[in-house]
Amino acid sequence: VQLQASGGGLVQAGGSLRLSCAASGSIYNYNTMSWYRQAPGKERELVAAIHEFDFTNYADSVKGRFTMYRNNAKNTVYLQMTSLNPEDTAVYYCKATGRYIVWGQGTLVTVSS
Repeated sequence: VQLQASGGGLVQAGGSLRLSCAASGSIYNYNTMSWYRQAPGKERELVAAIHEFDFTNYADSVKGRFTMYRNNAKNTVYLQMTSLNPEDTAVYYCKATGRYIVWGQGTLVTVSS
């Protein structure tokens, strides 16, 4: 499967964005779909993940502001981001974990103060 992330852009602090990660095949076959981000000069970090039965977990820094969900019929996962702040500026990547691990290309999110 290939993953295509989209939805990044420039937004002011306090604004919202929704990222999408479209898979070329069924995401049902993957135990976990996740979003990571990498800010300039920092290591890539887990932002959110969705597991079997739609159990989700989030990084402490985004809890209450970000929501991850999926549409299996569209083979797409989403990351709804609200109350964005400059610290959220990063390249966001989606990842599929199952028998194989697949990374998508990143999408840049820039939050201006």
